[in-house]
Amino acid sequence: MTGFARVEGAVAGQSWAIEIKSVNGKGLDVRCRAPVGFDAVEAAVRTLAAQRLKRGSVTVGVTVSRDGATGQIRINRALLDEVLAIAREMEGAGAARPRIDALLSVRGVIDAGDEAAGPEQRAAVEAALTAAAGAALERLAAVRIAEGAQLAALLAGHVDTIEALAGQAAAASATQPETLRARLEAQVADILGQVPSLPPERVAQEVALLVGRGDVREEIDRLRAHVEGARALLAEGGAVGRRLDFLCQEFNREANTLCSKSTDVALTRIGLDLKAAIEQLREQVQNVE
Repeated sequence: MTGFARVEGAVAGQSWAIEIKSVNGKGLDVRCRAPVGFDAVEAAVRTLAAQRLKRGSVTVGVTVSRDGATGQIRINRALLDEVLAIAREMEGAGAARPRIDALLSVRGVIDAGDEAAGPEQRAAVEAALTAAAGAALERLAAVRIAEGAQLAALLAGHVDTIEALAGQAAAASATQPETLRARLEAQVADILGQVPSLPPERVAQEVALLVGRGDVREEIDRLRAHVEGARALLAEGGAVGRRLDFLCQEFNREANTLCSKSTDVALTRIGLDLKAAIEQLREQVQNVE
């Protein structure tokens, strides 16, 4: 979900530029910074971003400057008086006296706009900025799509690894009954001195109980089902990041249960490898819209 796009131009005697940056995020968080008086542009940018993007932390910077003129600095004295009153009130409560540059940096106190910019000029600039924001978002989306195409192969590799480990777990779990029987007979022999003193049917009963507690076939079946689900989402394309993220949680739940049920060192090691592969998949899924 990372990307960058910049669009710039000029209209009605004013130059402008829009920069959009995107980084990973669980939801869609759009932050827009535009010059004073261009609130309509901020609202339009947020609407366009919500229509085009589903996830990511998006930062939009809008700059506007008057061509061939420095502009006249104007101070919003009414707002400055309010800021000064609040500063005096805080100073009376024991707060440190604020610096003058901090007071003047409050948004709206200083306007470096040009007096010659009338309503028609402003409307033309706003329309151009809104159109440019749409174009910049399209470029950003194209960058993210290209990144997603490369990421799809990486995700598919992680899913293949999980499937292979699930197969290894199935093979290891198939040997558990005999392993448990041998272990139980050895323990009984240590305690009683000889295995025959314990009836064979009792040994079989104890082994059956242990095998029932350690049966991981359901977990392996669900892991394989989740593998198929992940592949279906990758083939579907589009905004599947949240669904893949949820699927990773299900993968991890089954891997944890498998490890807790395991009575064999080899199966436990496979379970730990499985958890590592799932974590690698989850980390990459955060990059998916």
